[in-house]
Amino acid sequence: MVRLTLDLIAKSNNLKPRKEETTSRYLKKITHLNFSDKNIDTIGDLSPCKSLSVLYLYDNHISEITNLNYATNLTHLYLQNNCISCIENLRSLKKLEKLYLGSNYIAVIEGLEGLEGLRELHVESQRLPLGEKLLFDPRTLHSLGKSLSILNISNNNIDDIRDLEILENLNQLIAVDNQLLHVKDLEFLLNKLMKLWKMDLNGNPVCLKPKYRDRLILVSKSLEFLDGKEIKNMERQFLINWKASKDAKKISKKKNSKNEDASNSYISNFETIHHIVPVYYPQVGKPKLVFFSDIPRNLANGNSSSESSQEDKPKIVEDMGNPSLKECESLLTKK
Repeated sequence: MVRLTLDLIAKSNNLKPRKEETTSRYLKKITHLNFSDKNIDTIGDLSPCKSLSVLYLYDNHISEITNLNYATNLTHLYLQNNCISCIENLRSLKKLEKLYLGSNYIAVIEGLEGLEGLRELHVESQRLPLGEKLLFDPRTLHSLGKSLSILNISNNNIDDIRDLEILENLNQLIAVDNQLLHVKDLEFLLNKLMKLWKMDLNGNPVCLKPKYRDRLILVSKSLEFLDGKEIKNMERQFLINWKASKDAKKISKKKNSKNEDASNSYISNFETIHHIVPVYYPQVGKPKLVFFSDIPRNLANGNSSSESSQEDKPKIVEDMGNPSLKECESLLTKK
């Protein structure tokens, strides 16, 4: 394995100082270093490289982020496809704008507090243990809330991204090949991220949900690209009109339902003045015909006086024998 040192930098074929320049002066002037795919496993002391702004160290075997404290002018750092398991020792890089950490062994996005200029964070495809998912430290998210504009968290077994609501200036979110399942969670997030114009969720189970695309377009006015496909004005306007029509029908149906309930309630509360029910009441001896008159009305009016009680007693007509239907009707008419 190889250690990245000043000697290695000075001897690099890509970087040659002028004849009249000293090595020290030459190192101070370097702005870009590319040591990708060089079997590097350790970062040495780079403090003399005062002007270093872009450092390419991807496709190596680096396990720890070290010795970058003095690279205070660093704006771009490429560390993807290494063996890094922890984000550390970066807080002094106040000018850092882009950080690439994809394809490492990172389980928690942390240690980025104080990097208020960080605009892009790429942490896709972490090599996590089976069943584990990439997590976010709330302190780091809070620290990046106002600066981060591009976030790539693809292929990390993530099933919930509602915590990203704090990233108020996020305009691009790439989260393909995760385990996102609920459209409601995405609607919640889009209601918070008012500047998001590009979102890619291809490969998530949620993409198979009915009306998935329609619902997300309706909830976000800023979204211009969803899953790699442009959202055209005609598509958005059609969905807005469709939703307005659907909502109007719902309101109309609800109003009609209320009117119908009120009508039914009025009918059920309506009491006739003479409520007469004939009942065939068999007893020992001759059969009798019993009439109940005005009882529901009096009960409804709360009249329970003895006088009304006497009047409301069932009236019994005896010696009717077995009255026919016509005879019953005749008695009712007379009543």
